[in-house]
Amino acid sequence: MARSTIVAQDDARENRLVDIFNLVRPANRVRHGTDAILLVDGHELEFELKSVTSAGGSVSTVRDLGPDHIAKWRNKHWIIAKFDGLDLAECRYGTPDDMAAWISKIWEYVRVDFEAADLVPGLVDNSTMHRLLGKKEKYSYDEAKRLQKNQLNSKEYKAMMDAGDGYSEERMLELFRGRVKYLINRGSTLNNPHIPAEYFKSWTLIERDHAAILRETARNWLSTKPPVLMPPNDTP
Repeated sequence: MARSTIVAQDDARENRLVDIFNLVRPANRVRHGTDAILLVDGHELEFELKSVTSAGGSVSTVRDLGPDHIAKWRNKHWIIAKFDGLDLAECRYGTPDDMAAWISKIWEYVRVDFEAADLVPGLVDNSTMHRLLGKKEKYSYDEAKRLQKNQLNSKEYKAMMDAGDGYSEERMLELFRGRVKYLINRGSTLNNPHIPAEYFKSWTLIERDHAAILRETARNWLSTKPPVLMPPNDTP
């Protein structure tokens, strides 16, 4: 099946879930990073909408998972739906608490790699850079671009110049460390970890009155959370 057909079917299933649960789409889903929002009692609950088509199938998540996804998912609510074509067969609702154990497990799997990406570049010194790039008082635009490739655009490369039309040793070391961090991060991402069917089979099953039951269940979850404390009002 062509990729475009798969994407179209996924969008159609998401739209079906938005409709039956009476959810709201963010104005810009890509930038917002949220599939849908539930408005309930003054709260905006952000949702991930996932679907499976095979009986008992696991759920795919995202390509190149990294710390940003982990941070985003910690406060997300989840609807996982099983479809037969475009016909809805089953819906499961999971709160952030329901997903916490799986998210923590995935983060522990990749945590050391990403922490290394923060730590290791600072250990790279001038002598290491000299071994690979040579020791120079000034490095050229072409040398910087060979190092960083397409990580920066031409305007960004020029903005980084601190030695006329080139780069000082200190600036080139900064670029070199940035490249090291990028490479470690790229090698640390996890490709599409799946949520196993066993994990979400105990979540709340919603088979009828989808919008009403979702709101009732969400309210019950909200009632277990401590109230949000507003800052003191010092206005006279």
